[in-house]
Amino acid sequence: MRKELIDEISMGNESITIEFKEAHNKLPKSLYDTVCSFSNRQGGNIYLGVSDEGDITGVDPKAVAQMKKDFVTTTQSAQKIEPPLYLDIQEYQIEDKMILHIFVPSSSQVHRLNRTKIYDRNEDADIDITHNTTQVQQMYNRKQADYTERKIFSHVSMEDLRIDLIEQLRKTALAQEDYRAWTTFDHLEILKSLGMYSKDYTF
Repeated sequence: MRKELIDEISMGNESITIEFKEAHNKLPKSLYDTVCSFSNRQGGNIYLGVSDEGDITGVDPKAVAQMKKDFVTTTQSAQKIEPPLYLDIQEYQIEDKMILHIFVPSSSQVHRLNRTKIYDRNEDADIDITHNTTQVQQMYNRKQADYTERKIFSHVSMEDLRIDLIEQLRKTALAQEDYRAWTTFDHLEILKSLGMYSKDYTF
């Protein structure tokens, strides 16, 4: 395990980019709140098997394989996190105890939990801002400014796009259960599902 990660744990302080969660033999329900809030803010490290104070409580080694499988399956499901996230979960031995580490990068897109809730990170807390229109718009504006691929081109229309590529996506979706709904979507609905169509409410 890298020294900087060990140092984060030993400091025992959660922050805008550090989260500790006790998880003996199953993933805590609040894990995905943090995954969404980190991806929507500036990313960060999640440590499973560590108390809020930074004490190593450990994860049951017999449960690690299933926990890792559950995490990957859930974060890649559009039913749970939309758009899906493709994250790794690493296991480490510290003080003769097993912990799990997840690095969540900052995303260029706004991610929703259960297709409805939008979480943001504030200090050491995951905040549900779904119904706060101002904060949600600020999040979209921040990501648009930070990531060039989120720039909105107001004069581009469907006629300017390669529809054949959208049709290829539709065909590929047939093989993936989470995206089979695309077979009934029109072209604009597919773009919205991918986070490639947005409105700029500042104009």
